[in-house]
Amino acid sequence: MKNKLDYKWIIAGLCFLMIFTCLGFCSSTRSLFVRPITQALSMERSVYSFTDSFRFVSVAIVNVFFGLLVSKFGIRKLIGAGFLALVISMSIYATADVFWQFYIAGMFLGIGFSWTTTTMVGCVVNRWCREQQGTVMGAILAANGLGGAVATALVTKIIDNNSNPFAYRKAYWTIAVIIAVVGAVVVIFFRERPKGYIVSVPNNNDKGHGNNWIGIEYSKAVKMPYFYMAAISIMLTGAILQGITGASAAHLEDVGIVKSYVGLVMSVHSIFLAVFKFAIGIVYDKFGLKTTVNICSVTSVGVMLVLAFVTNSPTGRVMAMIYGVFAALALPLETIMLPIYASDLFGAKSFDKVLGVFVSVNSVGYALGSVVINGCYDIFGSYKGVFIACACAMCVILAVLQYVMKKANQQRKLVENKV
Repeated sequence: MKNKLDYKWIIAGLCFLMIFTCLGFCSSTRSLFVRPITQALSMERSVYSFTDSFRFVSVAIVNVFFGLLVSKFGIRKLIGAGFLALVISMSIYATADVFWQFYIAGMFLGIGFSWTTTTMVGCVVNRWCREQQGTVMGAILAANGLGGAVATALVTKIIDNNSNPFAYRKAYWTIAVIIAVVGAVVVIFFRERPKGYIVSVPNNNDKGHGNNWIGIEYSKAVKMPYFYMAAISIMLTGAILQGITGASAAHLEDVGIVKSYVGLVMSVHSIFLAVFKFAIGIVYDKFGLKTTVNICSVTSVGVMLVLAFVTNSPTGRVMAMIYGVFAALALPLETIMLPIYASDLFGAKSFDKVLGVFVSVNSVGYALGSVVINGCYDIFGSYKGVFIACACAMCVILAVLQYVMKKANQQRKLVENKV
């Protein structure tokens, strides 16, 4: 029957469910756990923040070998192993009472994310949905925001129990059960590749965005100065955005905003994260890389300054909500934009290897950002100064990316004009 549902949409739905659960419950809620854990265990925030460092370092290491692991074990087995790693991680978080146990949990969290989130979805979409990849990626990664909204409401309700400082442990056990159930569903219905799938590379006559151009060999890409400028920019962007996002809920509570309102801000943030990830995918497909990068980067500078000057006042609460809404427009720079950077700047020939590098350096940035920003809090007793500094740094990064995109476009024209 011709009306039979194309299985690629089942795959897209499974990827959506995977992102909804894994990033929504295991990542979007992490800032809600900082204050309860450090207070319950009398732990400094900078010490606890190394949990994120172990997570992101493990992501960086695993992604270096991502292509090799996919070719050896296949996508389905890696996804199953990723869900198992996340269940182990949540179980350790639920029982840990000393700092090094949290670090082990962070390592398993990083391994799980390596095989269930952005890199894996990029690989699956490249295999199953070759047309309008930006829109499809945006739609799938939008699940992070929806999942985060549901997870934030659930976790806030469980943790918001002042008579029990260890209520956060119940939240982690709840997440572990949800991850296990969803993981079983995804693995059962997932298929490795479409029928008749053939690895192909476009020819020199192909135009348009991303994988629609032939690109350059990886060996040539690593000789280009703008490759390293792009990688460093991605690393610093990851450091800044993840560091600030991870500290945002704690900062809002530090300035005196009540926990229930902070939870509302985080929920609204998660909803708009879904909206803007989908929208950014469409913007990229319609207007290209430069417009997309400029929109996200300029927004990131604005929301960092807004967050820095939030106070416990009617105006301050409005500013907090503005941050919650528009910070979601900045975050695609560290998720959906990674495969887009790889495909648009370097093309099909080197896509897999460049994506692995970009995800790895982005994860290194994540590791550094959390430690630096929370370290500044421990030194100065406030996040305000480091938030302002990060806004200034993003202005510099945006300027560098203009040069990177210009040089990449020149290289692309040379390749496409060859006879």
